[in-house]
Amino acid sequence: MQNKNIESSDQNKSTSNSNDSLSHFQALSPVTLQTPSGTIEWGSLKHWVLFAGPDIIEDEGLVLEVAQELKKLTQEKGIPWILKCSYDKANRQSIGSFRGPGLKTALAQLARIKSKVGCPLLTDVHETIQVEAVADVADVIQIPAFLCRQTDLVVEVAKTGKVMHIKKGQFMAPWDMGAIVKKAEAQGNSKILLCERGSSFGYNRLINDMTGLVEMRAFEKPVIMDITHSTQMPGANNGTSGGRRDLAPALARAAMGVGVDGIFVETHPNPEAALCDGPTSIYLSQMPKLINQIENVWKTHFIKD
Repeated sequence: MQNKNIESSDQNKSTSNSNDSLSHFQALSPVTLQTPSGTIEWGSLKHWVLFAGPDIIEDEGLVLEVAQELKKLTQEKGIPWILKCSYDKANRQSIGSFRGPGLKTALAQLARIKSKVGCPLLTDVHETIQVEAVADVADVIQIPAFLCRQTDLVVEVAKTGKVMHIKKGQFMAPWDMGAIVKKAEAQGNSKILLCERGSSFGYNRLINDMTGLVEMRAFEKPVIMDITHSTQMPGANNGTSGGRRDLAPALARAAMGVGVDGIFVETHPNPEAALCDGPTSIYLSQMPKLINQIENVWKTHFIKD
């Protein structure tokens, strides 16, 4: 009979790299992204990186407005920023929920916004047949949490050579992400970011294990904290997801206190009217205060003993 105390090899690898509990937040070999305005780095500890934008391209003008405001804000504060916005939401619970204007239209709109604003773009992909088209527009390609174990999808995205943002499934242990990393690296792509976005806790609820941030970063991959999807209440609103956006700032401060390389946040001028994930989206007007809070916690990691 197998001993229940025997841990998986990936878990052993993860925890064995964190023997010194007072110095786990150390510089890694960085993941880099070249942009027209300079190089963005994750893992080097030069600065944390913000992924921010609307959940989905519900309206080109709205996304452009949000992107322009975020660029102005982050430039003023010296924060590296990447626009995040989905072209499709293929994992909606209800058949009647808004999914976007369609692949070709949405990607064309995102390309125009990216060009007008002069910013890099993150978007997520759900099917292997869409990877090539997405890679033509996106600078960072996201693997959704529900699909992080889909080998064909991970492999195809890895083959693009783009920076990969892989969300940890709500059903996975942090140390199990080591196997996902190996899938991507087997294709010759080491530009991998791992993202925490909550773990299922009974019905209609997610929780966050902050020690999991340390566990995943021990794979020597930069770690991102998704503070808005982590407050999601899946399926809690009669067929659509609810959420607690009021808890997102606390998660941001906690994660940055532990030590992460970036924060992922969805924001909208009027979340109450958003067509997707409104209950978890941060009001755009509140982003300056949120960024200040995150920045202040980030600085504590570099206080001299």
